[in-house]
Amino acid sequence: MTTTPSALHGSSPGSSPDSGSPPGPGQPPDSLLDVRRVSLAFDGIHALDDVSFEVRRGEVCALIGPNGAGKSSMLNVVSGLYAAQQGEVRFEGQVLSGARELSRRGIARTFQNIALFRGMTVLENVALGSDFRARSTFLEQALRVGRAPREERRARDEAEVIIQLLDIAGHRDDVVGRLPYGLQKRVELARALSARPKLLLLDEPMAGMTFDEKRDMCRYLMDAHEKLGTTLVLIEHDLGVVMDLSDHVIVLDYGRKIADGSPEAVRADAAVVRAYVGSFET
Repeated sequence: MTTTPSALHGSSPGSSPDSGSPPGPGQPPDSLLDVRRVSLAFDGIHALDDVSFEVRRGEVCALIGPNGAGKSSMLNVVSGLYAAQQGEVRFEGQVLSGARELSRRGIARTFQNIALFRGMTVLENVALGSDFRARSTFLEQALRVGRAPREERRARDEAEVIIQLLDIAGHRDDVVGRLPYGLQKRVELARALSARPKLLLLDEPMAGMTFDEKRDMCRYLMDAHEKLGTTLVLIEHDLGVVMDLSDHVIVLDYGRKIADGSPEAVRADAAVVRAYVGSFET
C-alpha cells in the first residue's frame, strides 16, 4: 500500500455532524440506496452473485475488491447501464428502473475514463451538469427566448459555486482538453456535483493520479460531502484512501460480497485479508 490514511486527510471518516444520525420527525428514511440480492451474468459467467447492501443517507461508502471482483458492474447496475437478471435496486424506497431517471431522482455518476467535452471550457462543461433541470423547449434554447436565457444564467451561477468549491476558478475559461489530467478529473467531479445529486457514484475517481493529486481529490470529495450533503459511493483501489475517507466499506470478490462494515471491521476481516494478501501491510 503506497498511501497512508493520515497523509491524505486530517479528519476522521464520516466527520459530517449529521452523518449516520437517525432521521427526525418528517425526515426521509436513513437508507438511501438499497441493493437487494442482485445477480448479473455475462455468457454464464457471474459478474455479481446475490449481492445485497445498503448505503445510508449522508455517508461515504467505498466499494472495494481485487480486479474482476464486480465493482464496476455493481455501479453499472445501480446507474441503470446494466439490467440485473435477478434482484432490484431501490433509491429512497423506490425501485430504480433505468439510467434515464437517475438525474431526475438525484443520482450522478463519474466514470473511470474522463468523459468531458474537450473542446469546451471548464465553465461550459460544469454548467452542463444541471441541464437535466431545464424546462425550456428545443426551440426556446435555439433562439434563446422564453425560459432558455433564465435557465442558462441559473446553470452558470450554480456552476460558479461548484467551481469555487473545487478550486478551479482560475481555469474557468480554459479549454478542458488543454488541462492536466488531474485537473480534468476535478472538472468531471465538478460537472457531476453541479447537478446537486443526493447520491454521487464515483468509479475510481483517483485512478492515475499522483500522491499530491490524490490528497487534493480527497479534500474536494470531503468538501462536497460535508458542504453539499452529498452521499458518496466510490470504487477505489488505494486502500489508504479507502480507510481514510470511508465510514462504510463493502468488499466484493469474484462477484460475491465477502465483507460489509466499518473500515476497521473490514480491515480485520479474515476473508478480506485473504483476498488482499499483503495489501494491508504498513
